[in-house]
Order: sequence, then structure tokens, then C-alpha cells
Amino acid sequence: MVPVNKDFVNNMFSVEGKVALVTGATGALGSVLAKAYGYAGAKVFMTGRNEAKLKALEEECKAEGIECAYGVADPAKEEDVDALIKAAVAKYGEINILAVCHGYNKPQNILDQSVADWQYIMDADCKSVYVVCKYVAQQMVDQGKGGKMVVVTSQRSKRGMAGYTGYCTSKGGADLMVSSMACDLTAKYGINVNSICPTVFRSELTEWMFDPESAVYQNFLKREPIGRLAEPDDFVGFALFLSSEASKYMTGGNYDCSGGYLTC
Repeated sequence: MVPVNKDFVNNMFSVEGKVALVTGATGALGSVLAKAYGYAGAKVFMTGRNEAKLKALEEECKAEGIECAYGVADPAKEEDVDALIKAAVAKYGEINILAVCHGYNKPQNILDQSVADWQYIMDADCKSVYVVCKYVAQQMVDQGKGGKMVVVTSQRSKRGMAGYTGYCTSKGGADLMVSSMACDLTAKYGINVNSICPTVFRSELTEWMFDPESAVYQNFLKREPIGRLAEPDDFVGFALFLSSEASKYMTGGNYDCSGGYLTC
């Protein structure tokens, strides 16, 4: 029998000393994960498209003792992402963890949605994942230490929805991309690639759904065995788990993180 290693067990959930790059860091989930990685002892490089929000988040994190920095970038633009990776490496020397938390949607019926609007959603939610992961993967390969990639997608990657022909397609593509990237990157380079698939969580855009008296809220609860909608911090544990050595045998997975939404 192969004995379990005590040091591994005691430290398997640790990300202390790692460098985590978080995209969409100014969003509800991205900001929470950026702080969570920082609280856990990682150095956090945060990115988004709004410099004022990034600067405010950096100041907030540093006030709590988190080692962090930021870079402004559009994740769908190669030149932005290339410069972002170089800035993160110049600051912290390497990148060990990538958390992809950015996203966009503009719900419309297919008959009303322009091809340009559909393409914008695809670029923002699918192409951008490819670009960011490609450039970070190359950096991780060059470092020769492996790494962890955690991509936030959606339960809408598994189920269609009226008005969501762009969003469901983009998220479904992102999940299949995660599985394919794992085939490219894990065995040969030691880079684990996984996605977490949440349902609705609280943000500025979804706050209206959280009125317990509304029909929207009540309809959601019919499909939520956990009995409530999600808060951003509900996903911290899963993200840290997939970023640590505790998940060393997990790759290519699209993991349900929805309070049981798919079971009902």
C-alpha cells in the first residue's frame, strides 16, 4: 500500500506564495475571488477594462494586506493580453494560477438580435477565453512548473434559454474548450484546466432577481434544491480547490456549482 504523505495532506489546499491572475476582477465574482486568493496568501494580478474600478479594488485589497497589482486589458484582444502577461510577469516573476471571471450578455430573441450583437457576445465570452488561456498557457509552459486554470462559465452552457442564443453558445463553447485544452496541456505540461458552472449569483446586473416576492425568484427556487440563489462567495471554495494541489487529478472537467440546479 502506498502511504499518504502527511505534508501533502496538511498543505494540499494551499495557494500561499502562488501568483494568481484574475480576469474580470472588477465584477461581482472576480473581485471576490481576487480577494480570496489574496487572503489565502497568493499574490494577485487583477485585470479588467475599467481602470478606475481596478485602482479602487487594488487600494481596497492592499488595505487588507493583500499583495496585488492590476493591468487594464480587453481579454478578447491579443495585443492587450500579451502586454498584460508581460506586466504580470514583470511584477511577480511568474503566473501559477489563472482565474477567468469575465463575461458579457445581451439577451435577445434570435429574430431581433443582430449578427454583430451575437458576435460581440461570442468574442466577449468565448474568443476571449481562448486568447487569455493561450497566452497564459505559453507562459506556464515556459516556466516549466505546470499550473492551474479555472474558467467560470455557466449552467447555461448545458441548457438552452429563450433570448440566450449568444450566451448559451459562448458558454457551451468555453466548456468544450476547457476540456480540449486539458488534452493539450495537462499530461505534457502539468497544467490542469477546469471550469465551474454556476447559476445566477448576486451582482449589480442580477440584484433585481433576488426579491423573494417576485415571480422570477420563486420560479428559480423551484429548480434550486439548496433553497436560495447564490452569493459570489459561494464559489470561493471551489475555485481555491481547483487552484490547489488538492485537485491535482482533476482536469478537463466542467463542474456543476449551481446549488443543484441541474438535478430538478
